[in-house]
Amino acid sequence: MARVYNFSAGPAVLPEEVLKEAAEEMMDYKGSGMSVMEMSHRSKVYDNIIKEAEQDLRDLMNIPDNYKVLFLQGGASQFFAEVPMNMMKNKKAGYIVTGQWAKKAYQEAKIYGDAVELASSADKTFSYIPDCSDLPITDDMDYVYICENNTIYGTKYKELPNTKGKDLVADVSSCFLSEPVDVSKYAVIYGGVQKNVGPAGCVIAIIRDDLITDDVLEGTPTMLKWKTQADNDSLYNTPPCYTIYICGKVFKWLKKMGGLEKMKEINEKKAKILYDFLDESKLFKGTVEKKDRSLMNVPFVTGDENLDAKFVAEAKAAGFENLKGHRTVGGMRASIYNAMPIEGVEKLVEFMKKFEKENA
Repeated sequence: MARVYNFSAGPAVLPEEVLKEAAEEMMDYKGSGMSVMEMSHRSKVYDNIIKEAEQDLRDLMNIPDNYKVLFLQGGASQFFAEVPMNMMKNKKAGYIVTGQWAKKAYQEAKIYGDAVELASSADKTFSYIPDCSDLPITDDMDYVYICENNTIYGTKYKELPNTKGKDLVADVSSCFLSEPVDVSKYAVIYGGVQKNVGPAGCVIAIIRDDLITDDVLEGTPTMLKWKTQADNDSLYNTPPCYTIYICGKVFKWLKKMGGLEKMKEINEKKAKILYDFLDESKLFKGTVEKKDRSLMNVPFVTGDENLDAKFVAEAKAAGFENLKGHRTVGGMRASIYNAMPIEGVEKLVEFMKKFEKENA
């Protein structure tokens, strides 16, 4: 069977080159006589894998020396709790709610302290990013939290909020490594890897050193203390070894592709093909304010639920998988992450034009 064009929001498409390499090494990784799935995380061979992955990520993102890189389990959803557990010294923080995941993080933080909604775009079904130039941030807030790219709603912050000197925490799960970032502007930048970096099972967190202390909320489990993980180089317990190994391969692939500047260029080109079509189509329309459009997740609708369903079914039959929108919003969504080839987007647009003709 031929490979399909997989537009899933996550777990998502991975570079074919990486999958082929992993397949070749499945039974015997570099003469070890074992698969990476089978080896001890304490072995010299595995230690090299995780250290090399971290170094490649540092190179790609130009991560400053005063930031730790942690490979953790529990996904971004568990990390929603880790942020207040490790950072809420004054038991107060500000949250900007721009979608499902920001909202879940905000609700999670309420368990641990006074989480304040600084701004929200819920009034227009999260179809835009609110103005964050002058937020009601108070002196006693420990941090300001955002979800930088909203997978479900297809919005992306084009500039970071003015946090008035407070630490910024950002969930970048669905835009991770899609473009260059200045890590020093964040206190914590983290993401689940299953969207743009690797298979499910790992969250990568990049955390400024001074935030990694024993001074955490009472009752914080040992495993969820950043210091526990940092002191043990992400090897306190068995990490998601195979996921980290694939992430490491993706980092190498990104370097080979020309790094994050190059990826941004490619991603802008891909997104433009789809957005340009949506802007001129009589049948399909994008759901996001133009200035806030994501390069990674593109939601669109026909305005008729039955027609949406017909499109999704016919697209699937034609080899375009996972185009159904998230259950909370309906419609369609094309996730066009780093590993989605440009011809995947071109072919999708071709198919959409044909569908429009037949259903005008």
